[in-house]
Amino acid sequence: MTAIERFDVPGEARDSRAVSATLPNSRKQNRTALRFLLGIALPVVLGIGWELAVRAGLAEGRLMPPPSRIFQTLYDLAVTGELWVHMGATLGRVGAGFLLGVIGGTLVGALAGASRLSREILDPSLQGLRSVPSIAWVPLFILWLGIFEESKIALIAVGCFFPIYLGVLGAIQSVDRKTVEVGRIFRLSTPQLVRRILLPAILPAYVVSLRQGLGLGWMFVVAAEFMGASEGLGYLLVDGQQLGKPDQIIAAIFTFAVLGKITDGLLASASAPFLTWQDAFAAKH
Repeated sequence: MTAIERFDVPGEARDSRAVSATLPNSRKQNRTALRFLLGIALPVVLGIGWELAVRAGLAEGRLMPPPSRIFQTLYDLAVTGELWVHMGATLGRVGAGFLLGVIGGTLVGALAGASRLSREILDPSLQGLRSVPSIAWVPLFILWLGIFEESKIALIAVGCFFPIYLGVLGAIQSVDRKTVEVGRIFRLSTPQLVRRILLPAILPAYVVSLRQGLGLGWMFVVAAEFMGASEGLGYLLVDGQQLGKPDQIIAAIFTFAVLGKITDGLLASASAPFLTWQDAFAAKH
């Protein structure tokens, strides 16, 4: 191990990583299962409570259907195949918009963070545009791109762009100057400085910004699917509102929540191997 690598990984961090690596697989699986059960405990308890309240006659359940009716609606949509069509359409739009937002936000954020002149030129305008509500972009994108997929994906990309841009910009600006100076003392070249100091320094904040961008992508897709979509979970929301089907509306909202959680978990899991060097605080209780 070189001197700069010894600087990057303190002894305590190496010790904690070694202990984590020696944990039995069964123990890790038990901890994962416990976290999962704790995570779903609140919605399960609330759902059971509302179901019991409706069945006991304490609540009407017309405008706020019980879970049994919601799951029956989801089952009916799944049997007919409608649910998978709408889920596939929404996932495709979010995926395409998120990819465009990641590329744009990362490049522009890195440019603004690395160059003061670029930041002074770009940041004021982008901060102003960031405050524009998502619905305000809808008529403009319809005028420019029509009511087809391009306008929907563009709207989602705008929603994903800003948190990623801010995350990259803020992460670059928060890199400790002393850490960079240590790299220069060890005569690291510019590519080595970027790879061994700058990238690890900004990566945790970058992952957080990606997760924020993905979350906004799921919120913006609803506005996007209001733009004349004939399929998608947003279409289910509109259809349920027009036909007076609160169970369909809540079923679509529930599906949004589940898909959003799954994609966020996949993103967090995919980024976890790149953050194993962190010796971060973890609350015990």
